[in-house]
Amino acid sequence: MFGMSTQHPTPPALIRIPVRIVVLVAVLPVRMAWDALTVTARLLDRTLLRPTGRALAVAGAWLGRALFVWPWAGLWRYVVVPVARYGIAVPAAWLYRTLLRPAGRGLLRGLTAVGEGLGRFLPRLGRALAAGAGRLGRGLAWLFRAVFVWPWAGLWRYVVVPVARYGIAVPAAWLYRRALSPLGTGCLFLLEKLLFVPLAALFRYVLLPLLRYGVAVPAVRLDRYVLTPLGRGLGRFFRRAGRGLGWFLPRLGRALFVWPWAGLWRYVVVPVARYGVAVPAGWLWTRVLVPVGREVRDALALCWRVAGFVSRAVGRGLKWLAWNLLGRPLVRVWWGLRWCGRNLVARPFARVRASVVRPVGRWVRDAVSAPARQAAVEAGRAAKEALASARAVVREARRDAWRALVGSARPVEPREPEAARARTLGSTTNVSGAVPAPEISLRKRG
Repeated sequence: MFGMSTQHPTPPALIRIPVRIVVLVAVLPVRMAWDALTVTARLLDRTLLRPTGRALAVAGAWLGRALFVWPWAGLWRYVVVPVARYGIAVPAAWLYRTLLRPAGRGLLRGLTAVGEGLGRFLPRLGRALAAGAGRLGRGLAWLFRAVFVWPWAGLWRYVVVPVARYGIAVPAAWLYRRALSPLGTGCLFLLEKLLFVPLAALFRYVLLPLLRYGVAVPAVRLDRYVLTPLGRGLGRFFRRAGRGLGWFLPRLGRALFVWPWAGLWRYVVVPVARYGVAVPAGWLWTRVLVPVGREVRDALALCWRVAGFVSRAVGRGLKWLAWNLLGRPLVRVWWGLRWCGRNLVARPFARVRASVVRPVGRWVRDAVSAPARQAAVEAGRAAKEALASARAVVREARRDAWRALVGSARPVEPREPEAARARTLGSTTNVSGAVPAPEISLRKRG
């Protein structure tokens, strides 16, 4: 606590009270204007903006459904679906069941029969063609060899090979052994004795000693006794000179470019900045600006709360005046209008609805809507039965056409088992205990 008081000392009342008075005078109008704007904004939000937004949202949603949902839903439900169902799907299904599927089955059977016939015929044809092709291939191969192989093979074997061997190779070998090889050996001997031996002697006994004792030995001795000691001496000299310059030049550079500026910074700039700027500025910041700023901050917070109290008191007074001058008369007028609307409009409308509108609606439902719905249901059932009978007729016609094309016997439809009937031959009297049989034959019954 003692450390906090020493770091941030409490300013005297001479500074605190004038600052708070000035701040309160400056802040009070701002706080009252702020409270007035806040109340006005809340009133507008409750009475105008929220109802308007809700109404706009409802109207926008209804308008959006009316423009973008209901037309397309009605089009889909009452146009697209019925057209697709009764104009495409039902005719397509009927066409498939009555025409395409039977035609496909008949075509499949025909193609199966054709395929079986071709499967029995094509292997025999292939075997016959293979046998003929084998004999024809052997004849063509013999003819090809007789025309394109045997003549060229005989020409190569009995003409080209003997001519190349006894007309070219044997004379060339004899000429190489008897003439060219001795001539080449003699020329090589003469070239060696007349040219190579004198050149070798000249290089060995003249050029080599001249190069050795006239060039190489003086150059080696010059390098060993002159150039090498001179290079070593120059190397030592330059190393020592470099070390001296390396020790002298950095110190010269620091003496010329570092020490003056370092001394100026250390003994002039730093003391002036510290004791001429930093210490006074720190004292001013710590002793004057920080207390004044803290006091202004506290005064702003306190005066803002005090101005809030004053503003709320003024607002309550204005609210009381507005309620007594406008609110109560308007509320009384509102209750009077509400009583008039309830007793003069709502109750007569409810009586008219209960005594007139509701009986008329029930009569329309029972006398008009229900018979119309029943008639629509009966018409739909009749249409389904007519369509079923038409499908049965078409199916029977298709079976008769197929039997007429194929020639098969009409299949006997399954029937319920009949009871055994017996009678005496040649008379119409029945056996005792047997059921009398009809006189119509089985052939006529079909």
